[in-house]
Amino acid sequence: MRTWVSRRVAGIQPSAIRRFFDILNTMDDVISLGIGEPDFATPQHICQVAIDSLRRGQTRYSSNAGAIELRELLAAKLNELYGVCYDPQRELVITVGASEAIAAAMTAVIDPGDEVIVVQPCFVSYVPEVLIADGVPVIVDTYVQNNFAVTAADIAAKITPRSKAIFLSYPNNPTGAVVPREEMLRIAALAQQHDLLVISDEAYDRLVYGVEHVCVASLPGMRERTLFIGGFSKSYAMTGWRIGFIAGPAEIIAAVAKVHQYDIMCAPTMAQYAAIQALRHGEPDVQRMVAEYDRRRRFTHQGLNAIGLPTFEPKGAFYCFPRIDHLGFSDTEFCERLLLEERVAVVPGSGFGPSGTGHARLCYAASMENLEEALLRMGRFVERYGK
Repeated sequence: MRTWVSRRVAGIQPSAIRRFFDILNTMDDVISLGIGEPDFATPQHICQVAIDSLRRGQTRYSSNAGAIELRELLAAKLNELYGVCYDPQRELVITVGASEAIAAAMTAVIDPGDEVIVVQPCFVSYVPEVLIADGVPVIVDTYVQNNFAVTAADIAAKITPRSKAIFLSYPNNPTGAVVPREEMLRIAALAQQHDLLVISDEAYDRLVYGVEHVCVASLPGMRERTLFIGGFSKSYAMTGWRIGFIAGPAEIIAAVAKVHQYDIMCAPTMAQYAAIQALRHGEPDVQRMVAEYDRRRRFTHQGLNAIGLPTFEPKGAFYCFPRIDHLGFSDTEFCERLLLEERVAVVPGSGFGPSGTGHARLCYAASMENLEEALLRMGRFVERYGK
């Protein structure tokens, strides 16, 4: 009998994250620290604008690239934050979350056999998106010894004549790592030296603590060779609204817009009105949420180390990435046992790439009450098996 599924897709493994959520959905009294999204509700004034747009009957398609008002406000915000200027007409596309932006970017720039350097640990979709676009993922591993921050030397060792792009994601999911400006400048120089495109997923750009976020496109010589991907999900607590963006050189964005046009048509109209309100009036909400994440970050980082799970200090996003291999379990077994025995859900580090093996991802975008109880339960678990 004929096999209908393509070999390319058949060879891609399902997300490790989903498997654990399928299990926990059958259980009671679980504290879930596995889902990577804000625990805050979208601010009410943002929701209200979307509701009002629906009541006014504003439910038609927008421009394929997104409402021009939204693109203009977003261009102004990126210029304000990072000093990088984009033409809202030709260099910005509003997408269905950052995930669609990544998929459209890969389709638009990769030819069969092109190599894309992917830094791991990384979000679970990056390598599959390269494969789906018929590219070749070339993995650069990072490790806890360097706080999971990639270096230019790490990347240089993987460059070949077939290299086309470097895929970066800082602040990093799953580790919470950031790369200092000095190292990003060296990476930028490397990209220019070898004429490489940089695809930079900066979805957590506003969630940094005590450090600056280094926008790759703002670095000298990088605006014309960077695809800047971001969104509203993390900074404005708008994950379910599915509003992202991609910005970059007009020639590449035209190709991305073509893919977006045929795959999606446009991002949800009412969500675009909500994003307009977020850009106009949402900055106090961002600052409030970031301050609370920072409080939880410090509490969780200190608590994990105190119960015997060594954890480097994350400087971005809302994840901790503790080591668990000293307990004698694989990271998958650790997460399964922790879920079944103590009703705490975290995600195996190996699901984000081999260099994440021996770690677990814990999302501290949860109430302090849940974080306190989760650490208590995890402490019992470590005491039980750590001996």
